[in-house]
Amino acid sequence: MTKISVKNLKGEKVKDLTLKDSVWNIEVNNDALKKMIRLQLDATRQGTRKTKNRSEVSGGGRKPWRQKGTGRARQGSIRATQWRGGGIPFGVSPRDYTFKINKKERVLALKSALTLKAQEKAITVIDSFNVDTMKTKDAVKLLNDLKLDNKILFVTSDDAENLYLSIRNLPNVLMIYADEVNCYDLVNADCLVIDESAVKNIEEVLK
Repeated sequence: MTKISVKNLKGEKVKDLTLKDSVWNIEVNNDALKKMIRLQLDATRQGTRKTKNRSEVSGGGRKPWRQKGTGRARQGSIRATQWRGGGIPFGVSPRDYTFKINKKERVLALKSALTLKAQEKAITVIDSFNVDTMKTKDAVKLLNDLKLDNKILFVTSDDAENLYLSIRNLPNVLMIYADEVNCYDLVNADCLVIDESAVKNIEEVLK
């Protein structure tokens, strides 16, 4: 079992918390993790790009010139791909980029992402995210007290409205609920800041 310090918002140690090895200390499966991140990124693609093939462009109702006797190459339609304004060969068409992976693989990928953060010692556990103010300057002070920089991911078990309002203008900070934890946000963040209740919620779901 892995022990980690629980701090308050001033960066002071409050107590120790034991993390479950079945969630935070497994053998990292890079294939599952990569597949899950690709699934998330592909799901954000619109897939609406489109080019017209020769059956969709205008014109070409008749043969441009007779088959023989002109000295020019034979042509059947100005909609052919070699003509300016003709159809695009092998062009792109609308498609759905999403795909599915099974539930066990999703869980394995999420545990792998959490384990990576634990191995990197990039996890800060907070006893509570209850703050009195919603000013950005107070959020900056909070990050300084916790000695956090670069990309930061806050994971909370409850609303924590004041905290959200204070950090929403910071470009390097993201806040999500415990039930919204995902592989991409975990891997993309340099620091994971999570409250004690959220740790227990995650462990309960992934046990």
